[in-house]
Amino acid sequence: MPGSRRRSFESVPILKRRITLMAKILLVKANDRPAEQAVSVQMYEAFLKTYKESNSQDQITELDLYNVELPYYGNAAITGLYKAAQGYEATAAEQQAAEIVNRHLNQFLEADKIVFAFPLWNLTVPAPLNTYISYLTQAGKTFRYTAEGPVGLVGEKKAVLLCARGGDYSSEYMAPMEMGLNYVKNIIGFWGIKNAEVVVIEGHNQYQDRSAEIIASGLSRTAELAASF
Repeated sequence: MPGSRRRSFESVPILKRRITLMAKILLVKANDRPAEQAVSVQMYEAFLKTYKESNSQDQITELDLYNVELPYYGNAAITGLYKAAQGYEATAAEQQAAEIVNRHLNQFLEADKIVFAFPLWNLTVPAPLNTYISYLTQAGKTFRYTAEGPVGLVGEKKAVLLCARGGDYSSEYMAPMEMGLNYVKNIIGFWGIKNAEVVVIEGHNQYQDRSAEIIASGLSRTAELAASF
């Protein structure tokens, strides 16, 4: 009978399986000093170690900006990218510069999660990070122009910013001078990433009597974030 068949079908249990999706995470390190001399490198290593332990299924890519080819972003890259987009013939130098930019840009676009680890040097970010960010800030890729203004295109990505600064920039007087973390937060916000998670270790050089405590506390917060990211 139709009713019997329906009851029989409805009585069959539905089996559910939890499917764990592999995420792609890109960790960007912008400091070439040894870890014992560089707190931002310690943050990077602490995050990486804990993340690997907590997310063994994920695809983890490390990018050390001091150990890759990062020519200054200038005329060769800009012209090369323009010519490639328009189908014009480029010089060898222009083509090479554009290929380097696109290699880094595509790697970034393929990632689901991004981690930037960097120090505050001379009130801003290290030069290679500035160059790398210039590579990524491309109209039609990470943002687009509209009549109402630019709109970010990669807002679905999750991001973590790990920043170390030896001085204390939390005071009203010092805060405007901090142009490292603020710069990176603003530029990824321009790309559409509005809710980056941030860990800052600061003041470990300024407050020598509490240096070890400040660093240890910050590294603990870094590991906690990595475990939940």
